[in-house]
Amino acid sequence: MQTKTMQAGGYEYIPGVMQYSAGVSALPGYRLVRVRFDEVVPLKQGFERIAAHLKAVGRPLTAFCACELRSPGQFTEEGFEEFNRVYTGTLRDWGIMTGSDNPVGRSNVCPEIGAPAEPGFHAFIYTVEDEKAPKTFAIAGSGEAPEGKGNYRDHIVRLGDTSPDALREKAAYVLGEMERRMAHFGGSWNDTTGVQIYSVHDIQPLIATEIGPRGAHRNGMTWHFNRPPVVDLEYEMDCRRIFDETVLPGGNA
Repeated sequence: MQTKTMQAGGYEYIPGVMQYSAGVSALPGYRLVRVRFDEVVPLKQGFERIAAHLKAVGRPLTAFCACELRSPGQFTEEGFEEFNRVYTGTLRDWGIMTGSDNPVGRSNVCPEIGAPAEPGFHAFIYTVEDEKAPKTFAIAGSGEAPEGKGNYRDHIVRLGDTSPDALREKAAYVLGEMERRMAHFGGSWNDTTGVQIYSVHDIQPLIATEIGPRGAHRNGMTWHFNRPPVVDLEYEMDCRRIFDETVLPGGNA
């Protein structure tokens, strides 16, 4: 699969499914910037905050290229599809998405403790112009099932099994998917500045058997005690190479 160019936004992306692309990378002359909210901002308000931020920094809405969402709990596959229709509606309104081709990368996970009352933004990523920028990319979240198969359940690695051996297989699959996606941009774990893991299961044994040997731990990892967005998925990751990161007040600020 070849990457596609979102020229109006200043980035290229790995085509994925309707709800998100598999990852984005800034085009030459641009770099990625990540902004995290210190509290989850509800979806509608979050889009408004993002639009205002982009305007303030002199960037068009089309510069919005990736985000990290938080949801109250895992969705059924039908519920996930309905949520995505609402989410992608704004991307269409912003001139980012046409048809089923969605260039925006995304992670959407569910905190096991202290979950928000409704889906919202944890972080977002956009492009800025920079002729001397180093390579930057953001790989979208992936659980232990391939995308675009019509459903997740029939393709989940070791469905229903959370034994240590099953978790090792799940992690190995996801790590491999991160590597495959990074390779589209000429990247590897050696290039990452941030790696995030989402699971409510014990990941410590995986550091020695899967994560460490691949080099994914090179700058440490952030473990979020969260579940992937769809019922029966147990392990998710995303990763990035971004040098500009900012934290803003969230919630209702």
